[in-house]
Amino acid sequence: MTTTYTAQPIAPRVLKELRATDDAGRPPAPFTDAEGGAPLRCCLGRSEPGDRIALVSYAPLRRWAAEKGVDPAAYDEVGPVFIHAEECAGPDADAALPFTNAHRTIRRYSAEGHILGGRLVEEPAHFEQALGEAFDDPAVALVHVRAVEYGCFLYEVRGDRELRRD
Repeated sequence: MTTTYTAQPIAPRVLKELRATDDAGRPPAPFTDAEGGAPLRCCLGRSEPGDRIALVSYAPLRRWAAEKGVDPAAYDEVGPVFIHAEECAGPDADAALPFTNAHRTIRRYSAEGHILGGRLVEEPAHFEQALGEAFDDPAVALVHVRAVEYGCFLYEVRGDRELRRD
């Protein structure tokens, strides 16, 4: 049996908060993207020329840990992410794993929010295998897919059964 893993965009409730004040306590500064191509964490697509977007500070592990009632301690990170400046339709329900066209890191986290390790994924065809290997470890509760060049958070994949489709 093959498992298909689903990328989780930033939740609409969280996006609403980030559009008011980001996780570093700053109001966003929306701008018109003249060139397009920014990786948007709200819809897991790339911006189009003319889109209104914002670069905001986001703490993905902090928010996940708060949902689970755990403290990620020193593993709590805040980093930049692009989002649409206004509400968008979100990701396509049938979309494959996004942003796999470049080297990415899959960073594994425990149920306590601690880093368990990571893996560099160099080829798009290897993402499913890398995620499978991560979730084969029963200690892994979620993974972050991150850009290698800047370390930016792209999206999370959770190990929870309700968020994995067969």
